[in-house]
Amino acid sequence: MTLRVGAHVSVAGGVDNAPERQRGFGGNCGQIFTHSPQVWQDPNIGDDEAETFRNDTDDLGPWVIHSSYLVNLCTPKEDLREKSVDAMQKEVDAAAKLGIEYVNVHLGAHTGAGVDGGLDNAAGALDELEIPESVTVLIESDAGSGTKLGGDFEHLARVIEASEHDLAVCLDTAHMWAAGYDLSTPEAVDETVQEFDDVVGLDLLRCIHLNDSKHPCGTNKDEHDHIGEGEIGREGMRAVVNHEGWRDVPFVLETPNGDEKDFAYDIDIVRDLRE
Repeated sequence: MTLRVGAHVSVAGGVDNAPERQRGFGGNCGQIFTHSPQVWQDPNIGDDEAETFRNDTDDLGPWVIHSSYLVNLCTPKEDLREKSVDAMQKEVDAAAKLGIEYVNVHLGAHTGAGVDGGLDNAAGALDELEIPESVTVLIESDAGSGTKLGGDFEHLARVIEASEHDLAVCLDTAHMWAAGYDLSTPEAVDETVQEFDDVVGLDLLRCIHLNDSKHPCGTNKDEHDHIGEGEIGREGMRAVVNHEGWRDVPFVLETPNGDEKDFAYDIDIVRDLRE
């Protein structure tokens, strides 16, 4: 299968600008926020804007909507839970309107509810959603700092098993690395892929956020670096993008996007690493 690699692109000026931005970086799949991820805000996507997006993505896909950073599915606080469920409902509805297959979300932090309580809260919150048939919610692996859940593959498996919905998974290489899963060598990638398959199942993997890391393995520090230039390194990243267990899964970059090294720089590196 053709390598599917793209980036998380801006929707400044309208969601319908995202496809052309993706092509400009050389990507063929991608991810967006529907609004600023730092605030509680509705997507507010107009009918014409949605139609333009749908008509301009025939050569690009799949696409993922990344939910707001404020969403916390694990929270024991009722007001935050209600806001999180409402925000997620609006995101899955926006995805259906745009013809986007996936909505990605972090489980969040249990903030004192405990691991079991937090995971139960997350599954329960997700079960309150009315998810359109054309949309799948992806729960993302986390770096695991503080009381955040999702750093262990077992957390993802627990929520998937407990939920009434057919959920799937988005793995983030920098998050896995931060949580202690080694990706620095072909042998380490083999072990990590096998563990994920044993605990969750490769059949449930729909997307990989492809990021190198600025910090050592197991530090729970989430700071992304350019592909092959961080602690995971070029050998590890080569093994990741070529592993037979997930090489056909779309890779979405969330690497630094500066003037000298932008998403196009990293997409080119990924294509060079592909064998």
